[in-house]
Amino acid sequence: MQAALRIARSSARPLRATTVRCLATAASPAHAAAASASTTTARKHSVIPLSNVEAQWQTMAQEDKAIVHEQLEELQKKDWKDLSLDEKKAAYYVAFGPHGPRAPISPPGTTLKIFLSTMGLVGAAGVLMLAIRQFAPPPPKTISREWEEASNQRAIEQKMNPITGITSEGYSGKGFVVSK
Repeated sequence: MQAALRIARSSARPLRATTVRCLATAASPAHAAAASASTTTARKHSVIPLSNVEAQWQTMAQEDKAIVHEQLEELQKKDWKDLSLDEKKAAYYVAFGPHGPRAPISPPGTTLKIFLSTMGLVGAAGVLMLAIRQFAPPPPKTISREWEEASNQRAIEQKMNPITGITSEGYSGKGFVVSK
Protein backbone atom coordinates (compact mmCIF):
# COMPACT_ATOMS: atom_id res chain seq x y z
CA MET A 1 0.00 0.00 0.00
CA GLN A 2 2.87 2.39 0.78
CA ALA A 3 4.39 1.66 -2.61
CA ALA A 4 1.16 2.66 -4.34
CA LEU A 5 1.08 5.88 -2.34
CA ARG A 6 4.69 6.71 -3.34
CA ILE A 7 3.90 6.10 -7.00
CA ALA A 8 0.80 8.31 -6.82
CA ARG A 9 2.74 11.12 -5.10
CA SER A 10 5.64 10.98 -7.52
CA SER A 11 3.36 11.02 -10.55
CA ALA A 12 1.22 13.85 -9.18
CA ARG A 13 4.06 16.24 -8.36
CA PRO A 14 5.43 16.78 -11.86
CA LEU A 15 1.93 17.24 -13.24
CA ARG A 16 1.04 19.89 -10.67
CA ALA A 17 4.33 21.77 -11.11
CA THR A 18 3.93 21.69 -14.88
CA THR A 19 0.38 23.00 -14.60
CA VAL A 20 1.40 25.87 -12.34
CA ARG A 21 4.37 26.69 -14.56
CA CYS A 22 2.14 26.63 -17.65
CA LEU A 23 -0.41 28.93 -16.03
CA ALA A 24 2.30 31.33 -14.92
CA THR A 25 3.99 31.46 -18.30
CA ALA A 26 0.69 31.67 -20.17
CA ALA A 27 -0.33 34.74 -18.21
CA SER A 28 2.78 36.79 -18.94
CA PRO A 29 6.40 36.36 -20.03
CA ALA A 30 8.89 35.45 -17.31
CA HIS A 31 10.65 38.80 -17.26
CA ALA A 32 7.37 40.72 -17.09
CA ALA A 33 6.17 38.49 -14.25
CA ALA A 34 9.39 39.09 -12.34
CA ALA A 35 9.14 42.85 -12.90
CA SER A 36 5.53 43.02 -11.77
CA ALA A 37 6.28 40.84 -8.74
CA SER A 38 9.08 43.15 -7.67
CA THR A 39 6.88 46.25 -8.01
CA THR A 40 4.04 44.71 -6.00
CA THR A 41 6.41 43.65 -3.23
CA ALA A 42 7.95 47.10 -3.26
CA ARG A 43 4.50 48.68 -3.15
CA LYS A 44 3.37 46.53 -0.22
CA HIS A 45 6.36 47.68 1.77
CA SER A 46 6.02 51.35 0.76
CA VAL A 47 4.22 53.54 3.24
CA ILE A 48 1.37 55.66 1.94
CA PRO A 49 0.83 58.68 4.21
CA LEU A 50 -2.31 58.30 6.27
CA SER A 51 -2.73 62.01 6.86
CA ASN A 52 -5.61 63.41 4.84
CA VAL A 53 -6.72 60.05 3.44
CA GLU A 54 -10.20 61.54 2.99
CA ALA A 55 -8.98 63.88 0.25
CA GLN A 56 -6.86 61.24 -1.52
CA TRP A 57 -9.28 58.30 -1.35
CA GLN A 58 -11.37 59.11 -4.44
CA THR A 59 -8.34 59.47 -6.73
CA MET A 60 -6.35 56.60 -5.23
CA ALA A 61 -5.83 53.42 -7.28
CA GLN A 62 -7.39 50.16 -6.06
CA GLU A 63 -3.94 48.75 -5.27
CA ASP A 64 -3.14 51.77 -3.10
CA LYS A 65 -6.49 51.49 -1.35
CA ALA A 66 -5.73 47.86 -0.55
CA ILE A 67 -2.29 48.82 0.77
CA VAL A 68 -3.78 51.55 2.98
CA HIS A 69 -6.36 49.09 4.22
CA GLU A 70 -3.63 46.56 5.09
CA GLN A 71 -1.58 49.27 6.83
CA LEU A 72 -4.58 50.27 8.90
CA GLU A 73 -5.29 46.66 9.84
CA GLU A 74 -1.74 46.35 11.12
CA LEU A 75 -2.00 49.65 13.00
CA GLN A 76 -5.28 48.68 14.61
CA LYS A 77 -3.72 45.57 16.10
CA LYS A 78 -1.82 47.96 18.37
CA ASP A 79 -3.34 49.70 21.36
CA TRP A 80 -5.85 52.33 20.21
CA LYS A 81 -4.37 54.89 22.59
CA ASP A 82 -0.98 54.61 20.87
CA LEU A 83 -2.35 55.62 17.45
CA SER A 84 -1.97 59.19 16.27
CA LEU A 85 -4.99 61.35 15.48
CA ASP A 86 -4.34 61.04 11.71
CA GLU A 87 -4.22 57.24 11.98
CA LYS A 88 -7.49 57.18 13.92
CA LYS A 89 -9.15 59.47 11.38
CA ALA A 90 -7.87 57.37 8.48
CA ALA A 91 -9.09 54.13 10.09
CA TYR A 92 -12.51 55.62 10.73
CA TYR A 93 -12.79 57.05 7.21
CA VAL A 94 -11.74 53.82 5.50
CA ALA A 95 -14.17 51.81 7.63
CA PHE A 96 -17.17 54.15 7.70
CA GLY A 97 -16.52 56.91 5.15
CA PRO A 98 -18.90 58.02 2.41
CA HIS A 99 -17.41 55.83 -0.30
CA GLY A 100 -18.40 52.55 -1.90
CA PRO A 101 -21.80 51.38 -0.65
CA ARG A 102 -22.00 54.33 1.76
CA ALA A 103 -21.58 56.93 -0.97
CA PRO A 104 -24.43 59.43 -1.03
CA ILE A 105 -26.97 58.66 -3.71
CA SER A 106 -27.57 62.26 -4.65
CA PRO A 107 -25.00 65.06 -4.58
CA PRO A 108 -25.48 68.09 -2.29
CA GLY A 109 -28.02 70.63 -3.55
CA THR A 110 -30.27 68.04 -5.15
CA THR A 111 -33.01 68.57 -2.54
CA LEU A 112 -33.33 72.25 -3.48
CA LYS A 113 -33.46 71.38 -7.19
CA ILE A 114 -36.19 68.80 -6.58
CA PHE A 115 -38.19 71.26 -4.46
CA LEU A 116 -37.92 74.05 -7.04
CA SER A 117 -38.80 71.67 -9.87
CA THR A 118 -41.86 70.45 -7.98
CA MET A 119 -43.00 74.01 -7.28
CA GLY A 120 -42.47 74.88 -10.95
CA LEU A 121 -44.61 71.93 -12.03
CA VAL A 122 -47.35 72.86 -9.53
CA GLY A 123 -47.26 76.44 -10.84
CA ALA A 124 -47.44 75.24 -14.45
CA ALA A 125 -50.40 73.01 -13.54
CA GLY A 126 -52.14 76.00 -11.90
CA VAL A 127 -51.60 78.19 -14.97
CA LEU A 128 -52.87 75.38 -17.22
CA MET A 129 -55.97 74.98 -15.03
CA LEU A 130 -56.71 78.71 -15.16
CA ALA A 131 -56.23 78.74 -18.95
CA ILE A 132 -58.62 75.83 -19.36
CA ARG A 133 -61.20 77.49 -17.11
CA GLN A 134 -60.82 80.73 -19.05
CA PHE A 135 -61.76 79.09 -22.33
CA ALA A 136 -64.26 76.58 -20.91
CA PRO A 137 -67.98 76.92 -21.67
CA PRO A 138 -70.21 78.31 -18.91
CA PRO A 139 -71.59 75.83 -16.34
CA PRO A 140 -74.94 74.20 -17.15
CA LYS A 141 -78.13 75.91 -15.92
CA THR A 142 -78.87 73.00 -13.56
CA ILE A 143 -75.94 74.09 -11.35
CA SER A 144 -77.57 77.22 -9.99
CA ARG A 145 -79.19 77.94 -6.63
CA GLU A 146 -82.57 78.67 -8.22
CA TRP A 147 -82.61 75.32 -10.02
CA GLU A 148 -81.67 73.45 -6.81
CA GLU A 149 -84.42 75.21 -4.83
CA ALA A 150 -86.88 74.35 -7.58
CA SER A 151 -85.70 70.72 -7.32
CA ASN A 152 -86.47 70.84 -3.57
CA GLN A 153 -90.00 72.12 -4.29
CA ARG A 154 -90.53 69.41 -6.90
CA ALA A 155 -89.34 66.72 -4.41
CA ILE A 156 -91.81 67.99 -1.77
CA GLU A 157 -94.66 67.97 -4.33
CA GLN A 158 -93.87 64.37 -5.26
CA LYS A 159 -93.37 63.33 -1.59
CA MET A 160 -89.91 61.95 -2.44
CA ASN A 161 -88.19 59.80 0.26
CA PRO A 162 -90.78 60.20 3.03
CA ILE A 163 -88.84 58.21 5.67
CA THR A 164 -85.49 59.99 5.89
CA GLY A 165 -85.50 62.50 3.03
CA ILE A 166 -86.82 65.96 2.32
CA THR A 167 -90.48 65.08 2.92
CA SER A 168 -89.96 63.27 6.24
CA GLU A 169 -91.23 64.78 9.53
CA GLY A 170 -88.73 67.09 11.18
CA TYR A 171 -86.33 67.23 8.22
CA SER A 172 -83.90 70.12 8.71
CA GLY A 173 -81.39 69.56 5.86
CA LYS A 174 -80.81 71.62 2.72
CA GLY A 175 -82.20 69.04 0.32
CA PHE A 176 -80.75 69.41 -3.16
CA VAL A 177 -79.18 72.83 -2.52
CA VAL A 178 -75.37 72.48 -2.58
CA SER A 179 -74.21 75.67 -4.33
CA LYS A 180 -73.77 78.96 -2.52
